[in-house]
Amino acid sequence: MTTTDDIQQACLSVLDTACPMDKPARAREVAALWQDGVLPLPVEWQNIPDTHRPARPKHPELVPPGQVPRRRLNGPAGRIALMHAIAHIEFNAIDLAFDLVARFGGEAEFDEAQRHALVDDWIRVGDDEARHFVMVQDRLEELGACYGDHVAHNGLWDAAISTSHDLAARLAVAPLVLEARGLDVTPGMIDRLVSAGDQSSADVLKVIYEEEIAHVAAGAKWFHALCTADKLDPQTRYQSLVKQHFKGGLKLPFNFNARKTAGLPEEYYLPLAQ
Repeated sequence: MTTTDDIQQACLSVLDTACPMDKPARAREVAALWQDGVLPLPVEWQNIPDTHRPARPKHPELVPPGQVPRRRLNGPAGRIALMHAIAHIEFNAIDLAFDLVARFGGEAEFDEAQRHALVDDWIRVGDDEARHFVMVQDRLEELGACYGDHVAHNGLWDAAISTSHDLAARLAVAPLVLEARGLDVTPGMIDRLVSAGDQSSADVLKVIYEEEIAHVAAGAKWFHALCTADKLDPQTRYQSLVKQHFKGGLKLPFNFNARKTAGLPEEYYLPLAQ
């Protein structure tokens, strides 16, 4: 990547980087160049084919979700498996953020100032996700493991494929279902890690949890902006898009306080709960 690239090309360079060490480094480099004003918006946004996929390393091996083993947290192997699963989520989250910018940064419903603000928010999210991945990978190394040691599944990217044609659908499913689910389950993970005596891993998850609230908030902000531009009711649109693009109903319990802080009202998601 050169500093003469525009932000769309720079984001594609993140997606096209496979190495688990290089991808977060490239993501953070792109974020820094954007924040420094070096990378402009494209004069004309290129259409990104629905078939475009991010580069992936040889490991971890990707298997169906049902083939990913579950482990208890009361032993070192279980805590490593948990942190590996978190690393895989964060690795995918890097690509989800930069794919959103590359694919939807030139959204027709928005004017130039809104497009710049959209890119700014999601580049910041991508920078966070890259930093989170490095934090989890560092903790795995302290535990004597690394990303790629365990199998993983591709469910997160399946959601991206399903919503590759529609920014509203991407926002409804990625930040407002998948990341919102992280707000529900992470406090319990933190408590279990503390109970198991792994304060260091718990501290990593605390950082991720606090910053993910802002990511869900960015999703809510831009989903509502898009609904305003399209003159559509956001609650009805959210429920319709989740039913269409997210397999399975939403699962209780919900972290109502965190979701409310992020601007996601319970009347949006509670009717969709199993």
